[in-house]
Amino acid sequence: MNYARFLTAVSAARKPSPIRMLTELQQRSPPSLISLAGGAPNPNTFPFQSASIKLKNGQMLTFDDAAMKRALQYSASNGIPELLTWMKNLQKDLHDPPTASYAPENGQMDMCVTTGSQEGLCKVFEMLVNPGDNVLLDAPTYSGTLAALQPLGCNLINVPSDQHGMIPAALKEVLSRWDPSEVHKPSSTAPKILYTIPNGGNPTGASMTAQRKQEVYELARQYDMLIIEDDPYFFLQFDKPWAPTFLSMDVDGRIIRTDSFSKILSSGLRIGFVTGPKPLVDRVVLHIQASTMHTSTFTQLMVSQLLHSWGQEGFIQHIEGVIEFYRKQRDAMITSADKWLKDVAEWHTPSAGMFLWIKLKGIADTQQLIMKKALEKEVLLVPGGVFMINSSDPCPYVRAAFSLSTPEQIDEAFRRLSSLIKEAL
Repeated sequence: MNYARFLTAVSAARKPSPIRMLTELQQRSPPSLISLAGGAPNPNTFPFQSASIKLKNGQMLTFDDAAMKRALQYSASNGIPELLTWMKNLQKDLHDPPTASYAPENGQMDMCVTTGSQEGLCKVFEMLVNPGDNVLLDAPTYSGTLAALQPLGCNLINVPSDQHGMIPAALKEVLSRWDPSEVHKPSSTAPKILYTIPNGGNPTGASMTAQRKQEVYELARQYDMLIIEDDPYFFLQFDKPWAPTFLSMDVDGRIIRTDSFSKILSSGLRIGFVTGPKPLVDRVVLHIQASTMHTSTFTQLMVSQLLHSWGQEGFIQHIEGVIEFYRKQRDAMITSADKWLKDVAEWHTPSAGMFLWIKLKGIADTQQLIMKKALEKEVLLVPGGVFMINSSDPCPYVRAAFSLSTPEQIDEAFRRLSSLIKEAL
């Protein structure tokens, strides 16, 4: 694939930071190397000496004097080596990407660590999206994605979706206004990227079937598009077997995938990953060099220590426990929705994630109802408009999260919402 055609002028102009490269070279060198090159501060001047972190199973993560010095120091922009190695092995075992064995220039699978998957997404968009570009996505979608894309001055084109995610026939219809044989012409306005959340979509809870992914991937091949597979809820799928990912079917090296530990290990540690063709991951790393420099060394080492002590088996065991918790929470929300909202709203039961997307009957727009009246009744949901490309259009939906509230609180919230809707009607 010709990756150069996808890059923005800003991304194409990025050059490696000589200082960052020296830092990374030094960290790979033997202790006998005397370096007067790096501008790293002396860790002996830092006030922190050691740390012990107790896990819920009683196990300890310990940072002795030497580990603490490393944790508090600059590190490589693409991530610390032992965390990257662990994650690359996990991606290969979970997704078996065809690109794992490709040559680097042919789109070999590579990875970098980002400060949450949101940083990864923002840097991917900055790398690929020019003002005036047509970008495909299935709205309603994550408001953070809209916040990152809209200031770039691109045209967001909505591909219709349902409870099973993006509809391939609708995508084909949207793309039919361009001729696939002309997409490489400089004058072509054909979209070069398609963005989607394939599992437990935020806000809809929709999950794409394997069949749909295959059809969408084939259309991406036909029109030579990249697919951004934003998958923070991959590890929150309630039904086995999990649907194969776009990464697992990527024979061309056209998938850029973002993963997150926010929903399964900690949202505050800010650890995410970008997986994709090496030529594009390299560009993301150049942007990291010039912005955040790297994700916190301390949090990377902490997570790496945890993962190495667990092994893949322990990690998957932890995931199963997280899934079980959210499954029960979802079931409690569905039970309460059936009890209180059956006459006044409709919804689809999500098979992944942490959200229920509810359409209120007879209410054209939920903005006022939620932001004013619901607050007075002490119940808070998100009005659906914020997830739409044009947030000022009337929207009859609300998003309810089942992650934090107890089943009793969820039940009471829906009781209050039900009486609100009835009053409004």
